[in-house]
Amino acid sequence: MKFLRPALLFLLLQIPLHGFAAGKTGLTWYGHAAFKLATPSGKVLLIDPWLTNPANKNGKEDLAKLDKADLILITHGHFDHVGNSAEIAKRTGARLVSTFDLGKAVAQYGGYPKDQVGFDTQGNFGGELTLLDGEVKIAFIPAIHSSTVIAPEGSADKDIHDGGNPGGFLITVKNGPTLYHTGDTDVFSDMVLVSHFHKVDVMLACIGDHFTMGPERAAEAVKLVKPSLVVPMHFGTFPVLNGTVNAFAGALKKQGAKARLHEMKVGETLKL
Repeated sequence: MKFLRPALLFLLLQIPLHGFAAGKTGLTWYGHAAFKLATPSGKVLLIDPWLTNPANKNGKEDLAKLDKADLILITHGHFDHVGNSAEIAKRTGARLVSTFDLGKAVAQYGGYPKDQVGFDTQGNFGGELTLLDGEVKIAFIPAIHSSTVIAPEGSADKDIHDGGNPGGFLITVKNGPTLYHTGDTDVFSDMVLVSHFHKVDVMLACIGDHFTMGPERAAEAVKLVKPSLVVPMHFGTFPVLNGTVNAFAGALKKQGAKARLHEMKVGETLKL
């Protein structure tokens, strides 16, 4: 039987590796709520891309060298989430993924190229999009917050426009992880439904307090979603966002949440 082994090995080597990922999914944090998600095939998704936020000392350099983006996902219309999206979109041709109302507002008032906003990448809560030749699926998840858009050259007192309802995203990568970006939100009981439809591998959870849920309420949200890994975000960028990772860790332990906590550093990339 020994003579079969080389032949068997030869046959196995001829089997094409279709369906196997060429690499791992990469998740990079730029501070605040801004992330880059690179798929195994090299597609690039940006989420709430305010790269030049105060927490990112290399923000201007990061923005200048960013020359590839396929999709830009925006959770709601506030300036700290729309961020540098218009500039990046004009440079890269990235299409906008958002709710229909937000997409219309960002294109009309926020400077996002109108020809990069369309029905193919616009949706609403409960809906799910299949994009990038089937490599990613993006579901729209509600959030408890607010959403307005201010024109870049406008005044916060005069040029405020409705941005639709705020939300988050559940992103499923083919041959990769499923990530839930909460956007800005409070905890709400329907979060328990997220994991009923998709097992969440990574939850990107706001913990800053004041404008969103703080550490204790974020820990309750983690308990509802049941992710394998939780990454805190949207804290410390401004003094009022005083929720801390230490407080979050303590609250997770108190709640009995089983998710592993990972504190990302600004500029860090996780291989998932």
